[in-house]
Amino acid sequence: MGRFFTALQFLTIVRAPGGGPVSRGSIFFPLVGAAIGLVAGGIRIAAGKAFPPSIAALLALGFLIMVTGALHEDGLADVFDAFRAGRSPEKIQTILKDSRIGVYGAVAVVMTLLLRWQAIEALDGRIVPALAGAAGVSRGVMVVFAYVSRPIGDGLGKTVCLGLRRPDVILAAIQSAALLFLCGPVPAAAALSGNALVIVAARGYFHRRAGGITGDCIGAVCQISETMTLLVFVCLPSL
Repeated sequence: MGRFFTALQFLTIVRAPGGGPVSRGSIFFPLVGAAIGLVAGGIRIAAGKAFPPSIAALLALGFLIMVTGALHEDGLADVFDAFRAGRSPEKIQTILKDSRIGVYGAVAVVMTLLLRWQAIEALDGRIVPALAGAAGVSRGVMVVFAYVSRPIGDGLGKTVCLGLRRPDVILAAIQSAALLFLCGPVPAAAALSGNALVIVAARGYFHRRAGGITGDCIGAVCQISETMTLLVFVCLPSL
């Protein structure tokens, strides 16, 4: 249970007993993500009984942001601010350490929020399995992406990358894939392919531009994965 609580504390604002290196909880990242998605889906359904679908979807999205402390949105913003064309690896790392948000980061966050909001509204009756799958797989993608990437700097990203064990990564990947099948084989296969592409493309891009990844890169990939997965479920409605 200590490893589960480690994952819960890292991925959410919930305080739980236990602790230790974040990598110890990596095996439970998809399950914690799925639990977050299940609650958000329940909020979407419950709120839909009193509010229009757009407002109900916004409340569910608000929960996703609030319960995670906007951790991954922050990483996405930092990455888009840092990785502008023409910047050297040294300049990229300097900007990643800056807590201020720039125009590129703000636009990236707004775009992913709007896409997730509209996807949550469009999914309607399939929202619970869709959110459980999308939130679960995106946290699993974090684990796989960190494992196959080279860390740079001395922050949390390096601690996570170097602390991961292959058996934990494999189990996290299996859990992530299984969660996608809550929405049926066709959407699951498409989402699996999309997430594999996200991991490969992000790893190649970050390694080429900066020589490796930081914790912000991991958070950005989580946001991209979740958004992309929800969009796949919207485009492939058959269960």
